[in-house]
Amino acid sequence: TNDLEEAGENDVQTSESGADQQHLSSLTTLIKVYKEAILAGDEKIISDIEARIHVIENEKNELVQNVLTLSTEITSGKEKYIRLQADFENFRKRSEKERLTIRSDAQGEVIESLLPMVDNFERAKQQLKLETEKEQKIDASYQGIYKQFVEIMRNLRVAVVATVGKPFDPSLHEAIAREESQEFKEGVVIQEFRRGFLLGDRLLRPAMVKVSAGPGRKKAPVATEKSTEHPATAAGIDER
Repeated sequence: TNDLEEAGENDVQTSESGADQQHLSSLTTLIKVYKEAILAGDEKIISDIEARIHVIENEKNELVQNVLTLSTEITSGKEKYIRLQADFENFRKRSEKERLTIRSDAQGEVIESLLPMVDNFERAKQQLKLETEKEQKIDASYQGIYKQFVEIMRNLRVAVVATVGKPFDPSLHEAIAREESQEFKEGVVIQEFRRGFLLGDRLLRPAMVKVSAGPGRKKAPVATEKSTEHPATAAGIDER
């Protein structure tokens, strides 16, 4: 009985530093007392120890269940964290994409408003006749400003739509005329009326073009028949 009480006292003694070691020692003592009680035929001690073993078994099962519950909660927490992290990353990417889209749209609107200036420069260049010194100075001024303007557009990733010699592309070109051509195959751009522009991959303005309709039908040469009439008569001149 004294040994059983000692085992019970050892079992309830706990400390944060040696709880596991004390618990193992208590179980060892309990098993030793249980063996001795069986050998001695002490039914009371055997009954007390079996009751205690039953309590320990229940505590063990409860601890196992708690561990499983905590493990499930930890796994669920990790999954929630991973989902939250993925949601945040998607939100960051979506926000960045929207920011770039807004910036691109604003930039595109500004550049589109400047395109008529490009047209005016092109028309002025075509119409200006460099006959006098004054006209040459005006042309030099125009060209200097135009080069600066073109450089700014290039830095903004603005590019000219390729036209003459390229296959007609409805996503880039606006056909305003078709014409037979011996030089270009059908469906190829043969003339540009107005430049088109791209901002990166975005079309700012389609190019106005003329498209080849192919070589067409070749006209057969007209055969010249020799006249059997007298030359003077054939010319409508009467010999009489």
